Amino acid sequence: MAERAATGGVQSVERVFELLEVITAAGGEMSLSELSATVNLPLPTIHRLLRTLVPSGYVRQLPNRSYALGPRLIPLGEGASRQLGSAARGRLEQLVRELGESANMAVLDGQQVVYIAQAQSNRSMRMFTEVGRRADTHDTGVGKAILATLPDERVREIVLSAGMPTPTEKTLGTPEALFADLERIRERGYAVDDEEQELGVRCYAMAVPGAPTPTAISVSGPISRVDEDFAARAVPVLHRIAEEIAADLAPAGV
Repeated sequence: MAERAATGGVQSVERVFELLEVITAAGGEMSLSELSATVNLPLPTIHRLLRTLVPSGYVRQLPNRSYALGPRLIPLGEGASRQLGSAARGRLEQLVRELGESANMAVLDGQQVVYIAQAQSNRSMRMFTEVGRRADTHDTGVGKAILATLPDERVREIVLSAGMPTPTEKTLGTPEALFADLERIRERGYAVDDEEQELGVRCYAMAVPGAPTPTAISVSGPISRVDEDFAARAVPVLHRIAEEIAADLAPAGV
């Protein structure tokens, strides 16, 4: 009979998900020794679980003997992202009704963000971001809001791996400039993309607290409308909607 965890669940299943989450948090790849140092499990147990996951394709072993997330996880992640976006769409529509500008939701996927939901403004001049579009983290409001929730070493790993292209003269082009901005984001609780991805467009974004994967929401529009007065109205609304999405995503008891 499978061993039962203190929560009433199956302990081996909980351990498998713990391993997958730890590998994900480390950027998708870890050695056996790194896993052993991170997870509070005996080395033989870790090795046994990995031997189960590798043949099924949920984990793969690399030539250097490290372990990486496997391709069988891709459709699961894509399906979860679609469901997450669908569940949050009503909240984004509420943002549009209250603020009058387009709203987006994005999650961290590797070294980039991917947009998983949007609600459009009904204004004739409005911002549009296609669901499924990928973007860099350092020049987007949602990306910077997410980065501000991560440890500095993880942020550095992301931007050094992805690079820091500068689509406009206002884009942050160095890790030092980005870290200074992330400190401001952490202090005030929201991020601003001030024409950093596209000239003439400003975006205010906020991370969703406690989301199962790093997630952020945003409102964006032309700088002629999305100004400091707009920010004074938008930030409290973003905070409320982010909290409501967090509550929607909170695991329910079974």
